[in-house]
Amino acid sequence: MSKAFIFPGQGSQAVGMGKALAESFAPARAVFEEVDSALSQPLSRLMFEGPENELTLTANAQPALMAVSLAAIRVLEAECGLDLARDAAFVAGHSLGEYSALAAAGALSVADTARLLRIRGDAMQKAAPVGEGAMAALLGAEVDQAKEIADEAASALSACCQVANDNGGGQVVISGARTAIEKAMDIAREKGIKRAILLPVSAPFHCALMQPAADAMAAALATAAISAPKVPVVANVTAAPVADPETIRKLLVEQVTGAVRWRECVAYIAGQGVDKFVECGSGRVLAGLLKRIAPGATAISVGAPADLDLYRSF
Repeated sequence: MSKAFIFPGQGSQAVGMGKALAESFAPARAVFEEVDSALSQPLSRLMFEGPENELTLTANAQPALMAVSLAAIRVLEAECGLDLARDAAFVAGHSLGEYSALAAAGALSVADTARLLRIRGDAMQKAAPVGEGAMAALLGAEVDQAKEIADEAASALSACCQVANDNGGGQVVISGARTAIEKAMDIAREKGIKRAILLPVSAPFHCALMQPAADAMAAALATAAISAPKVPVVANVTAAPVADPETIRKLLVEQVTGAVRWRECVAYIAGQGVDKFVECGSGRVLAGLLKRIAPGATAISVGAPADLDLYRSF
């Protein structure tokens, strides 16, 4: 079992995602129908046809990305004989992708995952008033540098500013109050960080300003049916495998305000002897990041019918 299956997060969405899978394979159509039914919304039509501005809304993008990821998994199972319990050493997902990983591993049902992600998306959008929060990517920064910069900005303005994503390869994202993020960007430039880019996001994810969303998820997850996953899930918050349902529940709440330790998640998996990573769902973001985190590993992305032959020979 030298393979890990990884699942993308927000930012990987694109109009048309999943459409070719649905047109070609009944198991993919079944996933999209299940998600549409769970949400009482024709989300698949929005995914296939747009408009883009509606698909990009956090409350839509999160369950939509999960749906494409699970459709890809179901097609791999039906067409390529995938058995995650047999073929995967680990699964992991970036932010909302952790929910996709849990659903793929059988810890959550697809319908429950869709409903949880709708609640999560709504709650994250409402947690901070529009315009008050921001996120920025520091390119050419390592996580310790980014933390120092964020702490300095937070201290200077007595405002929230913290590391949100450690994506690896010198890409760290910070999140918090807009004033503090702008201050941090100035500090980063003064310290010679290659680039500091304000991200086009609608809310400051994965920071303390998301506490109202964490509270909403604590309430939603308290009644969610969570089973032990059939494959170890490497959690964003700890960068370590988790299998106990109650621990999974706790970490999913912490994940809302905590940093996504993606570099460490991938490094942990690679350190266990895994040298093949399969990104399931929309886009190729995680496969691209992987090359910089684990240079000795190879990665492919599966999100369309044409990718199946690549998987078969992987």
